[in-house]
Amino acid sequence: MATEQSILQISMSLDSKCFDDDDRLKRTGTVWTASAHIITAVIGSGVLSLAWATAQLGWVTGPIVLFLFAFVTCYTSCLLASCYRSGDPVTGRRNYTYMDAVEANLGDFKVKICGAIQYLNLFGVAIGYTISASISMAAIRRSNCFHDSHSKDPCHFSNNPYMLAFGAMGIFFSQIPDFNQICWLSIVAAVMSFTYSLIGLGLGISKVAETGKFKGSLTGISIGTVTQTQKIWGSFQALGAIAFAYSYSLVLIEIEDTIKSPPSESKTMKKATLLSVSVTSVVYMMIGCFGYAAFGDLAPKNLLTGFGFYNPFWLVDIANIAIVIHLVGAYQVSCQPLFAYVEKHAATKFPQSSFINKEYNINLFLKAYKLNLFRLVWRILFVISTTIIPMVMPFFENIAGILGAIGFWPLTVYFPVEMYIVQEKIPKWSTRWIGLQILNVACLIICTVAAVGSFAGLVTDLKVFKPFHTNY
Repeated sequence: MATEQSILQISMSLDSKCFDDDDRLKRTGTVWTASAHIITAVIGSGVLSLAWATAQLGWVTGPIVLFLFAFVTCYTSCLLASCYRSGDPVTGRRNYTYMDAVEANLGDFKVKICGAIQYLNLFGVAIGYTISASISMAAIRRSNCFHDSHSKDPCHFSNNPYMLAFGAMGIFFSQIPDFNQICWLSIVAAVMSFTYSLIGLGLGISKVAETGKFKGSLTGISIGTVTQTQKIWGSFQALGAIAFAYSYSLVLIEIEDTIKSPPSESKTMKKATLLSVSVTSVVYMMIGCFGYAAFGDLAPKNLLTGFGFYNPFWLVDIANIAIVIHLVGAYQVSCQPLFAYVEKHAATKFPQSSFINKEYNINLFLKAYKLNLFRLVWRILFVISTTIIPMVMPFFENIAGILGAIGFWPLTVYFPVEMYIVQEKIPKWSTRWIGLQILNVACLIICTVAAVGSFAGLVTDLKVFKPFHTNY
């Protein structure tokens, strides 16, 4: 009897070391791994449009808007992090996904709305990343062409082959089974994001040092360079571009689900959020401001591929290579929640299907890999769709603005605020409740204005575009 009891105690001890309180394998994430995921998700290609966005808004409004978006993102992300567990922050029931958190706090109706917005946004982000990566790959070829021809050749190339190349990389990396196994890719992508951001910043500073003056004005791009109407639409689009640059809340809960405890996951996630958003905001502010200072009203929509900088061409090439590597990782970080949702839903609906549920052990590079046929086929089809669509409609700037505007308010502000009110049982019409609702409404108005501006830009692009005909 004593022997059986000892064996049982040993077994329970081993289980506690190998499994968490929900009987899943022990999570190993830390502040640093969570920060890597966040930085990979936050510092995307949107950072390169911040000089253009600042040019639309000017020296006064531009930095203020960047700071406000950073503050709102950091604050509401901390609210959202508190919703990972329902009830007690240490022992409460886990919400594994954003939708689980919404369902636990707000009910079935709102979870359907949240799911539609979240997964449509993730799909759109994947399309935006494909467009951006192809532009960077084409920019490398164009940079070398300019250098070889001494800027005599216009060097225009189709983006389509580069979209196909990025799609091929996406197919390969999309077979990484889940979020817990892409930590290494996030770390590499985070390093790359800092690499090209710092190169863009360095080139902006050098351009300012070369000319010896700060370009730009207090109110942004001047009437005459653009019309009054273009000025208004440009300002609206700039808000969408900045919102897109800060969009990561749609994968926050999924990132938090990789963190080990104790301490509580929300405590670690709040530290990672504060660290990551602070660092990225400093980078954003410097790139936006120095890019605007270097080019003034002529700031390109993409600081590294808009050819504000031609030389040193090899440094621009390194920056664009870093962008491509980063976007490979960012694509996976953004798509993993969508992959997981579809696969979980399919497994629940067809529990007896061996095509959906059976896994085959394959020795791959001296390591066992579990192959699932449904995962293989569906993820390949997903990547193909996010490759074909941008080949038809390659409008990155306006797509980014629309995604930022549509996704920022509901996913970064509305749902986190509403869930936090329910979770903390904040009384209606209390001072805190009123403050949160003022934040809610203000962000809704800003994002609506940004969406209108970005849709207007998209309509303008649609007037001149030809399907499958992309030249850079």
